[in-house]
Amino acid sequence: MKTEQQQVKIATADPSAIGLFGLAMVTLVASSQKLGWTEGTSFIIPWAIFLGAFAQLFACIHDAKKGNTFGTTAFGGYAFFWFAVASSWLIQHGVFGESLAAGADKHQLGMAFLGYLIFTLFMTIGAMETHKVLFSIFVFIDFLFLGLTFDAFGIAAHTMHTVAAVAELCIAILSFYGSAAAVLNTHFGREFLPVGKPFGIFKK
Repeated sequence: MKTEQQQVKIATADPSAIGLFGLAMVTLVASSQKLGWTEGTSFIIPWAIFLGAFAQLFACIHDAKKGNTFGTTAFGGYAFFWFAVASSWLIQHGVFGESLAAGADKHQLGMAFLGYLIFTLFMTIGAMETHKVLFSIFVFIDFLFLGLTFDAFGIAAHTMHTVAAVAELCIAILSFYGSAAAVLNTHFGREFLPVGKPFGIFKK
């Protein structure tokens, strides 16, 4: 007796719009502090946790359901980055005790930023075959982590801090655009906002 197997595919919406919106919001708020427009990190922490972390984690989980390895890795990787950064700021503020705050070594953050620079570099190669707006976002994330890494190690700190600040603001602007394109292009069923075709170098 033969048994027939059926595969049921559940259609889900493109989660990149909410993921990019979360990235846009947190980098907009965080860049304002780096650029000297605002002060401190107290009010960046909620945006880091809920928009930078949870919004991108939501996108990561739903991209995983769609079988999108690149989107899952990108949104998941940066979601956990913002969880870690928010936790680092809480430590610096003494939320977990004075001894933990006193023992914080900025060079350890530098090593983490270096790791994320490496991660972002190979993700940038992958973004080349997605679309040009996403590729541009990744290029500025490269510069963000380059600036953060050098700043954390005290190498040309002032210049590198400025590089990180400007790059982060550019990430916010492009991510807002990318989020808008993902929503409106799908909503209208046509290319309302152009995002640029893939480069077609590694993937024909």
